[in-house]
Amino acid sequence: MTVAERLQQLGIVLPAAPRPVGSYVPACQAGDLIFVSGVLPFQEGKILQPGKVGRDLSVEEGKAHARIAAINALAILLQELGDLSRVTRVVRLTGHVASAEGFGDQPGVINGASDFLVEVFGEKGRHARLALGAFELPLHASIELELIVQVSTS
Repeated sequence: MTVAERLQQLGIVLPAAPRPVGSYVPACQAGDLIFVSGVLPFQEGKILQPGKVGRDLSVEEGKAHARIAAINALAILLQELGDLSRVTRVVRLTGHVASAEGFGDQPGVINGASDFLVEVFGEKGRHARLALGAFELPLHASIELELIVQVSTS
């Protein structure tokens, strides 16, 4: 099953790739690696429910936001590659969680993105990961993800 077929099976239509909110490119390729810049949980051009997990959002809402940010990351990859089947491995995911004081379940929140990547890519979606708490994120977003993927260059 292709990645496009898997997304269709999951009922996911990738949005247009979000535009950068600063002076950077959405993704940069070096050899067979693509580095996806920080991706926020945009939906229809707006940040989903701004705020901090553990105060304004529950862990489950944070997980949903992480999944949306991962969907946006795939939209950026599709824009860069033209075909997500070129992804040979998700190498690393870094997840930043805007966290209320005392909140410590950042890994549980970022599981929303990690689980999604495995749903889409299967074993190729298993990755190294870093989940961090942040005091503030751009545009008061709850989540920001970075992604490194390996791609076929032929």
